[in-house]
Amino acid sequence: MQAAVTVTPSRVPELLLGLATVRPVFLWGAPGIGKSSLVRDFAESLGLECVSLLGTQLAPEDLIGVPQIRDGRSVFCPPEAIARDEPYCLFLDELNAATPDVQKAFYSLILDRRIGTYELPAGSIVIGAGNRATDNALARPIASALVNRLTHVHLRASAGDWLVWAGENGIHPWVVDYLTDRPDHLWSQPPKTEEPFSTPRSWHMLSDALHSFGPALDEETLKIVAHGTLTPGHAVSFCGYAKIVRHAYGLDAIIKGDAPWPHRVEDRDLLYYLADAFRGRLVKELPAGRDHVSPALRQTAHRAKALLVQLAEISVELAQTVIRDDEDGLPVLPAWFLVEAARDMPRLVEARR
Repeated sequence: MQAAVTVTPSRVPELLLGLATVRPVFLWGAPGIGKSSLVRDFAESLGLECVSLLGTQLAPEDLIGVPQIRDGRSVFCPPEAIARDEPYCLFLDELNAATPDVQKAFYSLILDRRIGTYELPAGSIVIGAGNRATDNALARPIASALVNRLTHVHLRASAGDWLVWAGENGIHPWVVDYLTDRPDHLWSQPPKTEEPFSTPRSWHMLSDALHSFGPALDEETLKIVAHGTLTPGHAVSFCGYAKIVRHAYGLDAIIKGDAPWPHRVEDRDLLYYLADAFRGRLVKELPAGRDHVSPALRQTAHRAKALLVQLAEISVELAQTVIRDDEDGLPVLPAWFLVEAARDMPRLVEARR
């Protein structure tokens, strides 16, 4: 399902309060961005127990129950997990990953709030969640009859929301500080190949590992853990950041000329991080139009070109990453700066194309 409008996690409780209390809701979103946690936290805020059913692990009889003979008639007895006396939150996780027969078994539960003769207690709420087919996750088409029985909310990852949550939930300081500097690394599109990718959940996993290993964590182990949880490029960058934290080797010192670009082979991850941070600094500080370039910014641009030359002497590839276009092939750095770079460093800019 395509999202016409998306919301950040901080908006979800407010929306669920107005929607889920009157109609079933389906929460769409990429893997690992916190859909399940949001539903559980919302149920807790209402004082309701959250009962989770995982669509991929259900058969139709797990919902409608098995028949028993009563007074000469067969009666379907819904499972104990569903048939409760007190109101609760029924969370249908990975609903769109369930088989068509299981999805069909949900129809009456979602629309009529009943299974056979059992009816959900007054005050109960029904919330479904699932990944999108575009996320390379297990997802089956939902029949129009089921789509029309739900109000659909599309969730997107938000670094601002997650960092607020992280600060209140003991996330490792390295993770918090890194994502404060690089909020665009919080989430990446799930790859088509089987490899780790960055999500709020995977950053949480990395944080747990950092806490578990403690100060004794060595660089080789950190590299294994980071590459086992994050998008490869983000893992390299994070390991470089960790070196900066441990050795007080910062970008500001390089820009000021107090330190050179690291050039040892074993510092490749550090150099990768610094080049990426340098690109981010230029994007942030250089104005789009040349008319707005103050003398101070002119000096910054001049220093940036000198640093690019120095970086290219170590690695043309990394120097190219500083001035590369975005994923859509559009320039990220100001055109006037790229023109000057092309004049002063034609080999580097030609390689960029």
